[in-house]
Amino acid sequence: MMKMYLSNANGKIEEIHEVKNGCWINLVAPTEEEIRYIANHLDIPIDSIKDALDDEERSRVEKEDNHVLIIVDIPIITHDEVDGPIYETIPIGMIITNTCFITVCLQENPIFEEFSNNKIKNFYTFMKTRFALQMLYMISTYYLRYLKQINRRTSEIEKELHQSMKNKELFSLLSMEKSLVYFMTSLKANNIVMERLMRLNYLRMYEDDQDLLQDVIIENKQAIEMAEVYSSILSGMMDAFASVISNNLNIVMKFLTAITIVISLPTMVASFYGMNVPIPYQHSPYAFMVAMLLAALLSSVTAFIFWKKRYF
Repeated sequence: MMKMYLSNANGKIEEIHEVKNGCWINLVAPTEEEIRYIANHLDIPIDSIKDALDDEERSRVEKEDNHVLIIVDIPIITHDEVDGPIYETIPIGMIITNTCFITVCLQENPIFEEFSNNKIKNFYTFMKTRFALQMLYMISTYYLRYLKQINRRTSEIEKELHQSMKNKELFSLLSMEKSLVYFMTSLKANNIVMERLMRLNYLRMYEDDQDLLQDVIIENKQAIEMAEVYSSILSGMMDAFASVISNNLNIVMKFLTAITIVISLPTMVASFYGMNVPIPYQHSPYAFMVAMLLAALLSSVTAFIFWKKRYF
């Protein structure tokens, strides 16, 4: 899908249907025909567009003769078979040419919608360097937003674990931990790209642009620190709850063993009394009562000993 936008005289974004100077071209899972059209029309290599469509593409920044290519990872939310949230990252490409600003991504995401729906202040499609920095800032903001969601979701799972102690909650925690690993890896790679932009003159920046890039780097580093803290907490929590579940199993097994021993004593007395051999007091009218009292006494004494040892 290919959409093109241009800022009008009022500073609002409106959709256009042909390439114009200063426009924003948004390619989302584009077809081969759309890729060739943009590549030929703006004289940029097809590989510069296709690189951002590779799931495993690394974050980087490159400067060619007539364009600058920036590839970073953005956070997205998908859902599993039970509609649970799964946090992942995918690459996004930003191609800055002399005339246009191009974004390339595998799927729709809310970051693009923020810009296309006129929700970003002081955003103009023809201010290409500022556009790229605003895009990077929004990406860092969404990382922070999703990290907070992961933290809230972790707290909810922790409460569920206190009650159920089932494997389902542990698998949910494992999914959250995997998402944090993805986030940390992508954030650190994005940070390298931003520092290269700060250090190298790939983009012409004014003082306000440099301040914005510094803000982006600060936001990104904050997201890295949050991801590391949450990952450390989550890892320790999973180890703790795994130990708790194992300990609860040991407690249950100890309790069942103690109950089995207590119940086996009356069975043992009844077995002796029911043997098909002569036994003392077998003709006494109180023989059954004696056997029952003996069984109850043995079970009571054993149960009292286990209770004192806190087996129950």
